[in-house]
Amino acid sequence: MTNLPVQQRTQTVCLIILSVIASGAALFWLKPVIIPFVLAIFFTLCLTPFIDLQIRYLKFPRWLAIITTLLVGIGILALITLMVSSSAGQISERSGIYQQQIQALIDSMVDILPLAQFGINPEDITNSLIGIIPPDTVTGLISSTLGGVMKLLSNGMLVVIFMLFLILGQNSTKKSSGGVWQEIEYRIKKYILAMVLISAGTGFLVGLTLSILGVEFAWIFGLLAFLLNFIPNVGSVIATLLPLPVALLNPELSFIAKILVFALPLAIQFAMGNIVQPKIMGDSLDLHPVTILIALIFFGMIWGIVGMFLATPISAVIKILCQRFDSSKFFAELMAGRLDRLR
Repeated sequence: MTNLPVQQRTQTVCLIILSVIASGAALFWLKPVIIPFVLAIFFTLCLTPFIDLQIRYLKFPRWLAIITTLLVGIGILALITLMVSSSAGQISERSGIYQQQIQALIDSMVDILPLAQFGINPEDITNSLIGIIPPDTVTGLISSTLGGVMKLLSNGMLVVIFMLFLILGQNSTKKSSGGVWQEIEYRIKKYILAMVLISAGTGFLVGLTLSILGVEFAWIFGLLAFLLNFIPNVGSVIATLLPLPVALLNPELSFIAKILVFALPLAIQFAMGNIVQPKIMGDSLDLHPVTILIALIFFGMIWGIVGMFLATPISAVIKILCQRFDSSKFFAELMAGRLDRLR
């Protein structure tokens, strides 16, 4: 009888593992419907405070506040889609120029090296470098990132339909204080508000900095910095590295400017992520960094870049639900990184 609690915990862990596997398979096969629905919940939590502000301070009726908020949201999504699609077209048009610049850069590097003195054919080195760094590296890298953003925005109409029903359904839903949904809504709204403010500041500063330095597509890189900042840890690194190929291949930029293209956005990302973000967000989600990293990998595998955007808030919801039941509280403590309480 003394081993009964151990057996129950072992059974619970095995059931959780099986549930995660089954849920992962279901989420993968149902992603054409699940992804727009989860995005609709995410955007609904973003827009609900604006509806409440219009009702409280502008004295708008609820239906008018919903319409104006939806119109603003649709307008923002349409503007982002237009900017991304137009930038992707401009980058594809400049692919030939980037190929010539890469070829010229490789040729200049080979000419500087005294390869002939060592009996090495410079053309062999040039062909090897082109094989390692193909001419379409820059356009492929930026286009793939923009393609991921377009994929995020591709289900816009279905997301708007889900959002409309979710927002209208809130009017007839009576909320009880202290419930699970209230805790989830509070934590996720706090996280979203903080991330929107931090990401907007990061994107604006990055775009302004690159624009002053004379980098092509500076404000697109700022927009990507805003969006990628919602992906913890990984997103800031990608946003910092994306402008580098364009800057390095621009012959009009000086050597110091090319260094600043990397150094200044890196400083902005570091300051926002390590100084501003902890002060604004605090411990709003109560998740260990390892938990967030595992969530990024898991949801990135089944949902792609959309899953990486949603990994952190989904993990917070899972933790809150696990914390509500005695049989899974240890799992919630594990996600928070409080290993001392598991002994």
